[in-house]
Amino acid sequence: MTPAVNVIAALLTIGFGLFGFLAPSFTLGALDLTPTDSNMGLSEMRASVGGLFVVTGLAVLFLNHPMAYTMLGVVYAGAALGRFVSVVLDNPPLVKAATFGGIELVIALWLILANINRAT
Repeated sequence: MTPAVNVIAALLTIGFGLFGFLAPSFTLGALDLTPTDSNMGLSEMRASVGGLFVVTGLAVLFLNHPMAYTMLGVVYAGAALGRFVSVVLDNPPLVKAATFGGIELVIALWLILANINRAT
């Protein structure tokens, strides 16, 4: 079961990234971000929310090694940590931030706990 869920997590990562990569304006709206007079926000969406996730997911699938899936979990753990620190310091919309953070935390815990002992 672990390999199937690993692949699903990597495919979800690619799917999340495709929204930022191919539909940055939609992603800005989903994240309650607003465009400015500059198009740099769209560039940032395509890069950090888009391409980074797409390429990471593809690399994990290509490597297909427990350590790669563990590291993908670490990436999600970092995202969840940032999200929860933001809840404390920045007062974002609680339901949205907690939902996104919860999804990131669940994916992180699964990938780390299911793969760390298999990674050696």
